[in-house]
Amino acid sequence: MNLDARQLLAAAQLAADRAAAFLRREEGRLKPDAWSEKGRADFVTEVDREAERLIAEALTRAFPGSAVVGEELTPAAAGTGAQGLPAGLAWVVDPLDGTTNFLHRFPWYAVSIGALVDRRHVAGVVHHVSTGIRYHALEGGGAWQDEARLHVSAVTEPRQALIGTGFPYRFMSEWPRYREQFAAVLGSAGGVRRPGSAALDFCDVAAGRFDGFWELSLAPWDVAAGTLIVREAGGVVTGLAGETDVVRQGPIVAGNPRIHEWLLKLLHDTDAPPLT
Repeated sequence: MNLDARQLLAAAQLAADRAAAFLRREEGRLKPDAWSEKGRADFVTEVDREAERLIAEALTRAFPGSAVVGEELTPAAAGTGAQGLPAGLAWVVDPLDGTTNFLHRFPWYAVSIGALVDRRHVAGVVHHVSTGIRYHALEGGGAWQDEARLHVSAVTEPRQALIGTGFPYRFMSEWPRYREQFAAVLGSAGGVRRPGSAALDFCDVAAGRFDGFWELSLAPWDVAAGTLIVREAGGVVTGLAGETDVVRQGPIVAGNPRIHEWLLKLLHDTDAPPLT
């Protein structure tokens, strides 16, 4: 499919800006009786749905015939891998990554839009709504925080590394496994943080604020934009088995090359000593 990546990026940025402006207006308006639970501690509201509608409308107007895979529009897509996405141009969208943060006015939530062409990451945008900061990347064109080029950190020693994570709150069966991993990482790394938005966690890896990140169960819309942003900043993103196809429901490990290697090994075997 002959598409200009910069045009895709521009369309994604405009759609993300539109949704972010809407979310800023809506913050603090919804009372708890308007929150719906898709699963345990997994909230969705009319705001999520309207933000996704605004994004889908803008993207399909800019590129008629393109597909939009989104958390609220196509929940059945959660189990898909990149090979399961439609051919041609597919927008993989999270209209509000960090819904619980948004509902509590905790200022750590984002709009995430990834553009995949024939299953290949081409462009990605993550808009941090409360700050207005926009992260973006183009295949082969680098990763950026507004106008500043992003690079993953140069930290190589696990004991100096700050690692991001996400709790498997929707999948309680994963808690025993996660607790073991968490204890191993906490015992070997310099620190562990859990802000609550995977899209922004990826951006923190790309910007060198996090040296690594892992989570046991993320969906396609959680990772489609952030994966490209980290890779274009010089980082590595894989599944727990080291696979590079991560646009599906499953575990994710990201980081600068050295910390990714260490973290992946540590998660496979929590008795593994830190690399020297």
